[in-house]
Amino acid sequence: MIGIHSVYLLAGLVFAAYAVMSLRDCANPKRIKNACFWGLFALSFLGGDWLGNLGNGLLVIAMVLVAGIGGLGLGKPETTNLIQRQASALKHGNRLFIPALAIPMVALFGTLVLKQVSLGGRPLLDPAQATLISLSLGVVIAVTLGLVMLRQPLAAPLQEGRRLMDAVGWAALLPQMLASLGAVFALAGVGKLVGQLAADWIAVDNRYIVVAAYTLGMAAFTMVMGNAFAAFPVMTAGIGLPLIVQRYGGDPAIMSAIGMLSGFCGTLMTPMAANFNLVPVALLGLRDRNAVIKVQIPTALSLLTFNTVLMMMLVFKH
Repeated sequence: MIGIHSVYLLAGLVFAAYAVMSLRDCANPKRIKNACFWGLFALSFLGGDWLGNLGNGLLVIAMVLVAGIGGLGLGKPETTNLIQRQASALKHGNRLFIPALAIPMVALFGTLVLKQVSLGGRPLLDPAQATLISLSLGVVIAVTLGLVMLRQPLAAPLQEGRRLMDAVGWAALLPQMLASLGAVFALAGVGKLVGQLAADWIAVDNRYIVVAAYTLGMAAFTMVMGNAFAAFPVMTAGIGLPLIVQRYGGDPAIMSAIGMLSGFCGTLMTPMAANFNLVPVALLGLRDRNAVIKVQIPTALSLLTFNTVLMMMLVFKH
């Protein structure tokens, strides 16, 4: 059975390769710091289980110190130049989208089909992690297709990946860290505090106001945390379950689905969501790090308004 540990192994090996390549990049004056940072991140994937909670905590502190003292440098991998890329784009045209489209197609196929496949009485993919495993498989297939189509060296994907990660820097780790922080907040009872604040400050006797507080709260908390998955347990424990579901008999499935969509609206409006909003800036080489966010804000607010009205219409059974 292919489990989540295979995904961790793949990610760990990729970041270990980034560390080695960074160490060998003499053009980067901070190559040792970059190598240490990505090496420690690789260790968290490869050896996180046997390091234990204390070991992983010390590892994160070490990463913060490496990135915080002097910052990371921008690597200069030996890749194709602008003229070569333009020539390749003209040659391949729309076929360049094939590797990119392969990722969601394989992820969807794995989730819907491979999840049901069994070998020797055991599932091929861990049912609890089928989507994440399928997504990782899609990335591997996409990289393979890209290498075959574009006839690039085997190291090209790793070099380009390192260039992107160096451009984003430590902010690339924000999604994982903020998601963990959300779990800590939920265990610490922040959800109960949010529920108390809601009872003190909003008209909980009006179910539509409660819905608005939930969707807007999901967006706002996501902007702070940078991750809707971190906001969801806090807002659902504080407002969603006790008020929308238990007090007014709302459908928990509809509430959860539209609530997450509302949180994603917050994702579009915050630099804390580095994987969504800072990576495109690095890819496009934009000077304004908030350029993507500024363009997305009108769309995000429109979607948030629509989600709020939609939940008001659908979540209640009567």
